[in-house]
Amino acid sequence: MKTSRTAVLVKPDGLQRGLIGEIINRFEKKGLKLIGLKMLIMIDEQLSDWYVEHKDKSFFGELKSFMGSMPIVAMVWEGIDAVPVVRKLVGTTLGREAEAGSIRGDFGMSQQFNLIHASVNGEEAVREIKIIFSEDELFNYAGVMETVIYTDFELNSLKK
Repeated sequence: MKTSRTAVLVKPDGLQRGLIGEIINRFEKKGLKLIGLKMLIMIDEQLSDWYVEHKDKSFFGELKSFMGSMPIVAMVWEGIDAVPVVRKLVGTTLGREAEAGSIRGDFGMSQQFNLIHASVNGEEAVREIKIIFSEDELFNYAGVMETVIYTDFELNSLKK
């Protein structure tokens, strides 16, 4: 058991629909800790790095154009097993098939306009965080909520 970090982007459609507060609220209610937050318009180089796995696909240009068309909200969340926890809260990619109770399940209908991005795994989280955030934009702090979210055993095992 270990604490990890994950990247989350609220995409242009999520911003336009006014879902920033709702999304942050869901992660906080789950017990994750927000350690980085910024609003930005991603530049072409960032988008090419972010979506490198899609560079040879026909929709790559459209994807970059959409994601760079207006601001996004980028976040870094931390907690025990943060990557799979956030993925579950976000829901599957296709909004209309996403699980009820997930962000996409409750607010999405589209595959492309799916509101939010979450890192797929720990390696991707590290890579994605570095594209958007510098180390001095991420904050380490002890939150009082941690004492009511995790047991003493869980907290002590993180220190080892």
